Amino acid sequence: MKCGFDNALYIKMQTEHIKKRIDRFNNKLYLEFGGKLFDDYHASRVLPGFDVNGKVKLLRELSDIAEIIMCVSAGAIEKNKMRADFGITYDQDALRLIDNLTRLGISINSVVITQYAEQPAAAIFKKKLENMGIRSYIHRLTKGYPTDVETIISPEGYGANPYIETTKPLVVVTAPGPGCGKLATCLSQLYHENVRGVKAGYAKFETFPIWNLPLKHPVNLAYEAATADLNDVNMIDPYHLEAYGKTTVNYNRDIEVFPVVRTILSRITGEDIYRSPTDMGVNMAGFAISDDEVCREASKQEVLRRYYKSFCDCRHGLADKEVPGRIELIMQQLGIKADDRRVVHPACERAAECGRPVTAIELHDGRIVTGKMSDLMTSPASALLNAVKLLAGMADSLHLLSPVVLEPIRRMKRDMLHTHPTRMNLSEILLAMSICAATNPTVELAMSKLPELAGCEAHATVMLTDSDENTLRKLGVNLTCDPEYCTNEFYRE
Repeated sequence: MKCGFDNALYIKMQTEHIKKRIDRFNNKLYLEFGGKLFDDYHASRVLPGFDVNGKVKLLRELSDIAEIIMCVSAGAIEKNKMRADFGITYDQDALRLIDNLTRLGISINSVVITQYAEQPAAAIFKKKLENMGIRSYIHRLTKGYPTDVETIISPEGYGANPYIETTKPLVVVTAPGPGCGKLATCLSQLYHENVRGVKAGYAKFETFPIWNLPLKHPVNLAYEAATADLNDVNMIDPYHLEAYGKTTVNYNRDIEVFPVVRTILSRITGEDIYRSPTDMGVNMAGFAISDDEVCREASKQEVLRRYYKSFCDCRHGLADKEVPGRIELIMQQLGIKADDRRVVHPACERAAECGRPVTAIELHDGRIVTGKMSDLMTSPASALLNAVKLLAGMADSLHLLSPVVLEPIRRMKRDMLHTHPTRMNLSEILLAMSICAATNPTVELAMSKLPELAGCEAHATVMLTDSDENTLRKLGVNLTCDPEYCTNEFYRE
């Protein structure tokens, strides 16, 4: 897999830049941290070489001077809002993030439940946090926001929120997802800090869009495709252009809210610290692109993946029917079409031949391997076995897993766990392989080829189960699916 991004350079530059911003504000900075802290697969796909946990490594570099405030909106808790990539709720993900950060030695200050309006589920979550020994706070909707600045910057506005006591120069304010009140929490803290005589500052860290790449650069258009369900649109920052005569890129929501944020910041701090949304940002990702052409091609492929995913999201009821059309417009700007995803046609062709769901995997050398669903295993499990056999130079007719191993597992699923159907999914096949590898050198060789699947493309002719989809993601395989269900049954695990 070709590399187009220098992650080590990025971490070095980003760390230095954030430290400079801290120094600018007398050693106290509230940093709104957008995007995903862990498992940022979108960034790694459009910027090949970007570490999926690169942001966490950045925080580890700053761990001596940084602490974390985690925001979760009460509305998201009440509605059981889910993270689509992991299938868990925002409140569960907040706890997952806290665990992961704590293991890495990164200090967790507290959890703030924002936009609180007596939601019962949010109250239960707060009690749960207290029982776990995690400091928690409640922030209600800010009185007067966004137009009545006099009220916002008063004891009735931000002053009504409890002050969160912090001890370190850098306070990272993050969340499981968008709409969790990160900005409001930062501004509330700035108000309280300034009331106490601390001239703290604010900055924003978002990876995308990349401000110093052209508006229509594929990397930025891939971000637009990824947020098509939110109706986000990348734009030239008009404030930056007017202030400095330089063209930079931001997105519509940040540009729209900037006049309000600028006014609030200037009233709190007593000075006009930022002249544009771009000024507020600290992202250095654009300076770490080592091969622009590689990133361009990777981003085009990401747009295609988002296009196929949008149809599945519509089928699941997770997106409006207009979303695929928005992404199609982006594809037209890039000069690409759905057929440009090479792995799709072989999968569909094989499915038409055998009359069963099929998964196809495109290896890095361009060879495409298929696997069909059987009574024994799912199609991605079959495709993976065929892929590692091909990579290991083994005959296609070779059976890596003996019925002596597989049948007891299937009996357990049927007789003890009452699972229907009993076919084995990808994770179960991998576990079976790992057991067999202990005594079978052939299986051990096949297992050794699994890392070579990272970055490979795959397409399934039906929408896969969460289990199979998550396992492929963990292996680094980039999956798309046709918007078809595997069965006619309404309940699906």
